[in-house]
Amino acid sequence: MAASLGKPEPELDRLSNIIKTFNDMFGDVDWEDADRVARTVAELPAKVAEDSAYRNAMTNSDRQNARIEHDQALNRAMTGLLSDNTELYKRFSDDPEFKRWLADMSFTESYSPGGGGDQPELVGS
Repeated sequence: MAASLGKPEPELDRLSNIIKTFNDMFGDVDWEDADRVARTVAELPAKVAEDSAYRNAMTNSDRQNARIEHDQALNRAMTGLLSDNTELYKRFSDDPEFKRWLADMSFTESYSPGGGGDQPELVGS
């Protein structure tokens, strides 16, 4: 049981690094609620990784095809944020540099060949 208590620390480090990088690159943007935007950005890779089509691509396709499906899953996730976080959605839609950074970060954080190992229902699909 003690091992499970130490597990969240690396995830917190990853989230902290995502937020730090986000702030370094886009901290000069005058966000209405910068903390909320940063939290949402940090949570996006996990949300995208839950997308069944993306998980299927990680399990059954190569990295290039998984990236294509990831980007579509990210677009779906961002569309889902439209009503709750219009400011972030607008930046994603209007700023190609931000969109590229967000997509690259999300893919790097979420890509796990074979579907991440914690998705047994996809194995052998």
